[in-house]
Amino acid sequence: MLGNRMPGPCLAFQLRCDALTAPMARPDADEVPTTTIVQASRGAASALSPLIAAGRLNVSAAVRAHRLGYRAWTGATNTDYDPLHPVTAAQPHDAYAALHRGGRVHYSPRRSTWILHRLDDVRAALRDTDQVTSSQGVTRIQMVADLVVVTDDDLHSRLRKQVQPAFTKGALDGWRATIEQLAAELVDDLIADPGADAVQRLTVPLPLRVIAAILGIPDRDIADFRRWSDESTRLINFTPTVPGLMDAAKSMRAAMALRRYFLRHLKTGELKGSDTVLGRLVQHSADGALTDEALFQIAILLLIAGNETTTNLLGGMLDTYANNPDQYDIIQANPDLIPQAIEEHVRYTSPIQNLYRYTRAPYRVGEVTIPTGSRILLSFGAANRDPLAFDDPNSFRAERNPRNHVGFGFGAHLCLGAPLARMEAQAVLRELVTRVSRISTTGPTTWSTNSSLRGPTRLPVVLHR
Repeated sequence: MLGNRMPGPCLAFQLRCDALTAPMARPDADEVPTTTIVQASRGAASALSPLIAAGRLNVSAAVRAHRLGYRAWTGATNTDYDPLHPVTAAQPHDAYAALHRGGRVHYSPRRSTWILHRLDDVRAALRDTDQVTSSQGVTRIQMVADLVVVTDDDLHSRLRKQVQPAFTKGALDGWRATIEQLAAELVDDLIADPGADAVQRLTVPLPLRVIAAILGIPDRDIADFRRWSDESTRLINFTPTVPGLMDAAKSMRAAMALRRYFLRHLKTGELKGSDTVLGRLVQHSADGALTDEALFQIAILLLIAGNETTTNLLGGMLDTYANNPDQYDIIQANPDLIPQAIEEHVRYTSPIQNLYRYTRAPYRVGEVTIPTGSRILLSFGAANRDPLAFDDPNSFRAERNPRNHVGFGFGAHLCLGAPLARMEAQAVLRELVTRVSRISTTGPTTWSTNSSLRGPTRLPVVLHR
């Protein structure tokens, strides 16, 4: 346990499993092993406590929703929109258009979830952390943890301050050459192999190798990190079914493997070099508050969040230009548009489609009051295509300047890694418009079915010289 808070389920499960599997002294044959039995019992109880705590949170929420019945969604528009449905997750835009044609606030009885989809309402909820909190988790499953993404108030500010030195302009400038070199190398590779899958050859390896480089992870371990990262993110789609539990178990095992790796190498000092992000954080930790455990939690956020979201952004960008060659021509004619075009890509493709929040007070949106303890889906993907906020929102416009999009969040939880993602995407787009006349596909793009993290999983492209 960390203070009175429980680590996220993956981390907590590993912490407790470590306690359970630690070697114990074997009692002498003539001694009654009472102490050992008691220790084992306490260890088992300790191992289960985080899962039990999470279970209580979620069961109590389900009971509350059941008791409220009709009152749970009075005033909201009932919807059968289901972000967890794989077809909807892969192609959500018709569902978003339907939400926008309906009421301001929707409620899904099937998922016991409120849905906010208008840009102004999503931004307001992200800003109003007193009533709409991250501190009970940002997925469908409630949890608590001493992590930046699932904290609010003073704890969030303290944790964010610990991480901030890794994302200063000076730190980012120090990684620019590495990013540009990798972008050039991988675009070269894709040009030389027409019809290759851009996901396997560019959009996955670039952010993964960037994160590995700035964390100080050797090339030989990158394949393992890719597998662990992919499996860990499945927890976002958790459902209380047999297949859902099996996927959750795989996610936990992946998180365990990541934790073992990081803590082993942090202990030896291999990942704390001054040129790595962890090295910078250690140098700026004046009070020594950054333990190896805290550094691991920062690394895992970088690895999973920064890696997956940037992969989705890059894949969405290539697919967009293959389908909108006129927009690619506009940027090629005026490369100064590249930073602005990346913002439009974040809006248009929304690599993070949604995250959840929980109300800790009655929360009023228009004429609807969402009860305390409710689960709210903040639909970034729908908000970024809000016709009240963006003209012709379902079209990509390279010359649009969508400053108020929520692709990287908003307010206190504005994504710390957003500058790094922008830098990577800009480096790739600069390489493309400099060396590639046209982007085309040789087959259909396959999209992920993760309800929150959306991007191409297969994208066969030709980069024409």
